[in-house]
Amino acid sequence: MNNNEQEQGQDLGEMLKALLKERALSMRKLSALTGIDTAIISRIINGKQKAKMDHLHLFAVHLGIPSEQLFQAAGLETGVRSVPHYSDIHASVDSIKDVLLNYNLFDSQFTTELVRKELNKYEQYALTEEGQRIIVDDFQTKVESVNSAGPFIDELRQMYELFCKKELPTQKRAILGSALLYFILSTDIIPDYVFPIGYLDDAIAVQIVLDRLSEQDPKTPAADNP
Repeated sequence: MNNNEQEQGQDLGEMLKALLKERALSMRKLSALTGIDTAIISRIINGKQKAKMDHLHLFAVHLGIPSEQLFQAAGLETGVRSVPHYSDIHASVDSIKDVLLNYNLFDSQFTTELVRKELNKYEQYALTEEGQRIIVDDFQTKVESVNSAGPFIDELRQMYELFCKKELPTQKRAILGSALLYFILSTDIIPDYVFPIGYLDDAIAVQIVLDRLSEQDPKTPAADNP
């Protein structure tokens, strides 16, 4: 590495250290979540190895921040215009899918279709008294159970806040509720024991729901709709 690359590596390393501390995660735990070897993570954090884009995408997913922030800390070009956070979901999910495809662990079309079917089942349930009670009573407990470290927790929190608004149209409530119930009820489309990067199916569910809400109001990021 030249001096400039070393400085950028230090900036990235300091950011990763701060994020790990804030989320009470060890490098070993981050390794388990991302599938990246602990030694590689250690070298990246200590500025001894340059992070690849796939590394940064996976770190962003499991640390719950836009990958653009890590790209900037690493000195990588991210474009002139800032990318909305909900768009970053698609890049992150696609990055994880690519990793799994390389190891023959993921059938994108099959898995996405299964997630979509589960969401369809939950839509009507989200409008029932029991479904709404589960969302209101159990959402925060579920977030705490994953130590607020799963991907897209911020998006799910925004969905929860929106779901709780009384004036929300019925169709949007059903769509949002389907993602929240999917998250809370832990439908394992992808079994954990064959899946080295946790929560991908939850991430796909969030992506599908945000896409559907965006179609209803394409001018506004779905998670920010009033």
